[in-house]
Amino acid sequence: MNQASTAATPAAGKTRQPSPLSLFEFWPGWVFYTPVVLYWILMGLRHRDFSLPTAANPRIETGGLCGESKTSILDMAGDEARRWIAPYTTIVTGSTDDGRAARMALEQAGLSLPVVLKPDIGCNGTGVKLIESQDDLALTLDQYPRGIRLVLQRLIPFEHEAGVFYIRHPDEAQGRITSLTYKEAPVLVGDGRSTVRQLIDADARTRLVPHLYLPRLGERVHDILPTGEPLRLVFAGNHCKGSIFRNGADDITPALVEQIDRIMQDVPDFHFGRIDLKFESIAALRLGVGFEIIEINGVGSEATHIWDSRTTLREAYATQFLHYRETFRIGAKKKKAGWRTSGAFTMLRYWRLQRRLLASYPLND
Repeated sequence: MNQASTAATPAAGKTRQPSPLSLFEFWPGWVFYTPVVLYWILMGLRHRDFSLPTAANPRIETGGLCGESKTSILDMAGDEARRWIAPYTTIVTGSTDDGRAARMALEQAGLSLPVVLKPDIGCNGTGVKLIESQDDLALTLDQYPRGIRLVLQRLIPFEHEAGVFYIRHPDEAQGRITSLTYKEAPVLVGDGRSTVRQLIDADARTRLVPHLYLPRLGERVHDILPTGEPLRLVFAGNHCKGSIFRNGADDITPALVEQIDRIMQDVPDFHFGRIDLKFESIAALRLGVGFEIIEINGVGSEATHIWDSRTTLREAYATQFLHYRETFRIGAKKKKAGWRTSGAFTMLRYWRLQRRLLASYPLND
């Protein structure tokens, strides 16, 4: 019997057993993204505007490329879209008692623990924390720098998580879903004899990337899990933090497309990005029901099915190029309609802000 398993999200209708990692899955970012950057430059030269994608979602800072506020996007949602978004509130660190400020904000928003605590400006799950008690809340708030806006969002009760990539051109009546990715947390299962570190080393996938899990486990790596006891290795549903991604393209149905399109058309001038959500079951998701939205990401987001270990390098770059080509095309249409692009210097300023903030956040759960 395997000593590790994943959360029970079924993958799309694939019969071939996936290999533990793809060829490029954990290449250094500068290696994998160099062709993507070169393609961006090529498109910028062709359109005579390197920041053209920032106009694709013109009401969001940099179109959501980098440095944007998560809640500023969610706050734009109309009545129809809002009822699909998990309730949230925010605080700014630096008060005399951040814990008390957080409790008051939760009370005013009608929220109670458990909640997910995360930076309002963030990326790749950095700084995301699960808060289950008042003691957790007070201790965790102290780990963030002062003057940072934090989001407290109701913990969605559904087990499964997905990323849905949505595109709608301004001259199209209906948008489309170009990617559906299931996100699974690796779960160790105790055998009553092995330590957590030994279980990690015994699993075909986790033993190849132990550095993703060991820092957050701390001294727990020496614990021996009782027989049958599970240990989820990561909470944040992000590939670079250790979650496993599966291509769910087979489960993109007309009903799901219609529902996502209805929601996203209720977010003003949103045309390109990924919706991260949690859902009850694949059967419900295929019907366009039984899900709640965690957050909405703009032009800096990816079609994350490329991180499925079955994806080839050629398929991954084809997907990247297709999506960035689309965001340039949409940005050109929005610019022609009178919207302005951010400009290269503004993009750089927001990128540097995001990079500085990410370096200051605590390790995610």
